[in-house]
Parts: sequence; C-alpha cells; structure tokens
Amino acid sequence: MKKALFFVFTIFITSCKEQKTKFRYLPDSNAKINHLTVVMPQKSWAGALGKKTRELLESPYEGLPFDEPQFTLKYLPPKAFTGFARNSRNILWFVKDTLARFQLLEDLVAQPQIVAKLSGEEDEVQAYFFEENINLFKAVLTEKEREEKIRRIKKSPSKDRNLQRRFNISLVYPTAYKTVKDTTNFVWIQKDIANGHMNFVVYSLPLSGLRGNVKKRIPEIRDSIGKIYIPGRLKGSYMITEKAYRPYFYKINKEGRLTYLTKGTWEVSNDFMAGPFVNYSIKDTLRKRWIVIEGFVFAPASSKRDQMFEISTILDTVVFE
Repeated sequence: MKKALFFVFTIFITSCKEQKTKFRYLPDSNAKINHLTVVMPQKSWAGALGKKTRELLESPYEGLPFDEPQFTLKYLPPKAFTGFARNSRNILWFVKDTLARFQLLEDLVAQPQIVAKLSGEEDEVQAYFFEENINLFKAVLTEKEREEKIRRIKKSPSKDRNLQRRFNISLVYPTAYKTVKDTTNFVWIQKDIANGHMNFVVYSLPLSGLRGNVKKRIPEIRDSIGKIYIPGRLKGSYMITEKAYRPYFYKINKEGRLTYLTKGTWEVSNDFMAGPFVNYSIKDTLRKRWIVIEGFVFAPASSKRDQMFEISTILDTVVFE
C-alpha cells in the first residue's frame, strides 16, 4: 500500500510542475511559516477525524522549554475554501470520494504550494490514509517550509564575510543579524527582537575535543564556552546547559561530514534567564578540527517555535569553503 501511495505522490508532483511550466500562470501563495490550512466538513472537524488530524500535526516542536505545536492549524469548512483561501501555501484537504487515496500536489493553484488531498467515503478511511502517510507529509512540508524561509532570507542577506575569514565557512542569514563579539576563535552574531534576541555563535575545537562520551562532552564544552564568552546580565553569571532537562542528541551527516546535533535548553548560572538552543558539532578532518555552530533564543513570555525554526534554517545553510 505504501509503495502505491508514494507512486501517486510522485505522479502528481511531476504533472503539476509540467502544467505550471507549460500552460499556467500561478499567483503567489500566502501563509506564515509553519502554518497549515485544514479543509474538512465542520462535523468531521469536531469529531474523530479532526481530533486525529490535530493529534498528528500539533505534536510538540522538539527542543523547546515548553510544548509548542510543530504546525499551526487554520480550519476552513469546504464552503469557505474559495478564492484567496485557495492560495494558502500549505493545504490539507479532506474530500468525500468513492476512491480512497492520499495525494500530494505541488503548486496546484498558487506557488510555492503543497496540497495534501485525502479522499474516502468515510472519515475513518480518510483518517487511516492520513496516519499511514503522516511521516511523508510532515517531511515534505518541513522541507518546503525550510526552502521558503531561505527564499525570504535571501531577499536581504548579510554581506558580512567574517565567518569565511575566521573559519572558512559561510552561512546565509539576514542583515538584521549583527556581530556582537569577535575574537580569534569565537564569533557571536545577534538579532534584536521584541523583549529579547536571537543568536548564533561559531567556534572551533581540536579533534581531540570530543573524545570519549560525546553526550557528556558537548554540554561540558558548551558550559566552558559560555563561562568565557557568553555572560549573563549579572556579574559572575554566564550561559550553561540546563541541568533539569536532558538534551536530544543525534548523529547525522552534514556537508558529507560526521556531525553531532544537540537540541536542548540553556540557562544562565546565577541569574534567571533561559531558552532553547540547537548545536551542530561538525568534524572537519581536513583542517583537523571540529566546527561548532550553535543558535539560541532569549524571548521570555513568548512562543519560540518560529524563532528556533529560523535559527535552525540558518545553521542548515552552512557551507565549508
């Protein structure tokens, strides 16, 4: 069943692209990052199908101090799904049909756009097909949102080349981010936001720096770097890894290099400050070092999902020169 469903996905993605290229003018899509329009009958939204949809799509965004949904859902009844509403960038569309299937359509009536269409005679059938394909849908949706975020960043990218001079790497980030600290082996770049700031830092370690238990060494290194370079508001305070919550650790590949990805919560020793962070420790065998790029957000009393999504997107653009 899964192979057949994926085949449908491939066919529709291709056909929509060909139509767009050859015959159609498409208006620009609209929506905030990580927002999704859900179209289904009111009775279904209030029933088991709506509950299952919210359960699958509002799972917590990983690595935040407090639970925030991975996607923000906007419900529309079918009769309201007309005109400008159809130009939403991300759409989940449930349709009553004798043919039960899951389809992923790209640039159906606007661009860029992803439309997931669930068909079936009964709500239970539609819910089954959605749950069977939720991982595929979320993976495609997340990647498309990352691409959209990068597209928006590139409208006004920073021209600063300090990271290239210091570390032989480059990152794509907006001009709103400014360097606040620059030493031989540590660069701190920050963007001011309402009641807080968004940050990323870059530094290098010798290859021996992560020997032993990596899950233990990364927090230790973070704490030592924080003590030297990232002070808090009060004298003697500095950033450390939150002690009460264990970070998420992943071993991945980045730019063809061994990478340890860490997500967790930071706090300030001897002060009341805290927030989420994401850390990439990338092995650079050619230069016999680890490059560490880390983003963190301080935004008390506000949601942090979209801010951390922006930070993560920026860190994902890393390129070794």
